[in-house]
Amino acid sequence: MSWTRRFVLALSVVLAALAAALFAAPAAQAHEERPVTLPDGSGSVPVRRTGEPDLLVCKTDRADFARRVAGFPAALKTRNLVLFERCARQGYRHLQQAVDAVDRPGMTIAILPGLYEEEPSLPAPTGACAALKAPRSALGYQILSYAQQKQCPHNQNLVAILGKKNLQIEGTGASRLDVVIDAKYAKLNALRADTSDGIYFRNFTAQRTTFNSLYVLAGDGFVIDDVLTRWNDEYGFLTFASDHGLYKNCESYGNGDSGIYPGSASNINDGRGYDVPRHSIEITGCRSHHNMVGYSGTAGDSVYVHDNEFDHNMGGASMDSAFPGHPGLPQNHARFERNLIHDNNQNYYRHVADGTCAKPPVERGYEEGVVCPQISMPPGTGIITAGGNWNLYENNWIYGQQRAAFFLSAVPAFIRGESAWGKQTDTSHHNRYAGNHLGTDRAGNPRPNRTDVWWDGQGGGNCWQSDAGAGTPYARPACGPRWGEVSGGTRRLAGEPVKLAQLLVCADYNVQARRLPAGCDWYGARGIHRVETQLALGAAAVLALVGTTLWRRRLRGSRLAATATVLGLLGLALDVTASTLSLTPTPLPGLALLLTGLWWTLLGVALRPHRRVFAGTTIALGVLTLLDAFDKTVLMIPWIPLSPAWVRGLVGAVWVLWAVIVAGARRTPGPSGPLTPAPTPTPSAPVGGAA
Repeated sequence: MSWTRRFVLALSVVLAALAAALFAAPAAQAHEERPVTLPDGSGSVPVRRTGEPDLLVCKTDRADFARRVAGFPAALKTRNLVLFERCARQGYRHLQQAVDAVDRPGMTIAILPGLYEEEPSLPAPTGACAALKAPRSALGYQILSYAQQKQCPHNQNLVAILGKKNLQIEGTGASRLDVVIDAKYAKLNALRADTSDGIYFRNFTAQRTTFNSLYVLAGDGFVIDDVLTRWNDEYGFLTFASDHGLYKNCESYGNGDSGIYPGSASNINDGRGYDVPRHSIEITGCRSHHNMVGYSGTAGDSVYVHDNEFDHNMGGASMDSAFPGHPGLPQNHARFERNLIHDNNQNYYRHVADGTCAKPPVERGYEEGVVCPQISMPPGTGIITAGGNWNLYENNWIYGQQRAAFFLSAVPAFIRGESAWGKQTDTSHHNRYAGNHLGTDRAGNPRPNRTDVWWDGQGGGNCWQSDAGAGTPYARPACGPRWGEVSGGTRRLAGEPVKLAQLLVCADYNVQARRLPAGCDWYGARGIHRVETQLALGAAAVLALVGTTLWRRRLRGSRLAATATVLGLLGLALDVTASTLSLTPTPLPGLALLLTGLWWTLLGVALRPHRRVFAGTTIALGVLTLLDAFDKTVLMIPWIPLSPAWVRGLVGAVWVLWAVIVAGARRTPGPSGPLTPAPTPTPSAPVGGAA
């Protein structure tokens, strides 16, 4: 690696560290699990069995059961009544009892309509199970080994399915609400399937946990079919380090992180381009709404997400490389097609601010619509990609977002615990946004997003469809008609400085401490209270003061300098104005850069007869500013490793100090004109010799 490239890379890593704070605080709150390896991929997606169940689970209250099935279609009602008679004789009263009775692969458990609180599993651990030695997560729960889960299956789980193969668990009701498994906020997980390949869940509801309702861990082959999850501190559905998975016709709401979370899906396509032989997990026909985010996945690799609806969350969908301890990082190869992603504008941070989320979970009001957001994220966004590669977003309907349809930023590798220099800029590459329906619903009605694209500018090979509306930056690489084709592609080693500053400020969120960052519009800051506006106003004040002082003291007689100063002051005013309107992108930032670029360029020309080196620096600063305007509004320059804004900022800092020195120097007439400093006086020899 050349010295120049090493220098640029080192600088980019330092700059990227500013953005890392966006994820550093949430990392302490992320999903923490024992070390697991990804499956070997030898499994397959299980197929539902339709024969008679092997084991039955029901309650014993006949009157209650009769009431529950009274409105069923005749055939289904008759079947349930027959199954109830069988279950009353030889069935189980709790799902865990039936799971414990499974003694061979390929068995089916049928759960009859009823409310299942699993009373034997619900109490807190006692005896040896209360004294287990294990590390604790940042949220306080123990990170138990598999052996400890086997030893004490109900320390964290209402229903523990450990090592069972090809097991099918199915409710027999007319809808998924007829069978309800309720953890009553007493357990981390309602159902945990751990190393249970080939498991099939169907037609029931799981709810009210301090982590997530349905958890599939280290499984090669699973199906989640027509299941509802709701009212959890973290996730509705969590599948982790798994392969050959299928979610279909599911629903989730009321979760403090995401409704659907396929984290660390098997990394089967690492090193490939867009054309892949298969995906590890498929998600289709699901609806995830009124959560912090509808879908999320740290290391959500090779997930095929199509024909779903993500709506009325704070964010529609998110995938990232921001949290350590997740196999398969950096995230890659998600594919989103034909999804409805709309109206994700909820503001659940208010429940943190008013203290609701500091109460015990049972008192927070989840059932009345309260959600307690667990991490920092930009509300009002359709799809967030924080450090992902080779993702395809095509033919989705994305509308009604009050911030952005697409949000893309990079994440340096040290955030996930990798320190190698060559990996620090290995995210935010080859993400393709093409053929999406932006700002209109399926019926063709206009439902605009406030902006279509928010991108920090880092990465290479990313492209956007040509009909994407106003965004930031205005100039973006366009997608070609085929995968891999990018018009005017860039490969930036660091994002835009102001955007990194925004991410840095917005990072300081903590739900437990009720800490909402001041200065971040994610949490309601507007106008002068936003960090972007404060930076713009501070820079404008310094430059205006230094620039006008330089003109007044050194160039007052120059019409060219006067014109330049007027242009500069107008440009600085426009820059401050534009910073207050960042949620509605306008051409004002580019116009502001154009005017300030002309200011420095013309000012440098006026300075040339007096201070040639300083004049040359001033002209160079003007050219860099004009280049930055071109880069942001016309065409992102493809061959430079850093945005012109970084170089402009460094040169501008030097220029301010230099301009202060020049403006403050003493003036005296001389051959070089009015800017020539007065010579240092020397003692004169006495006339006529010694006294």
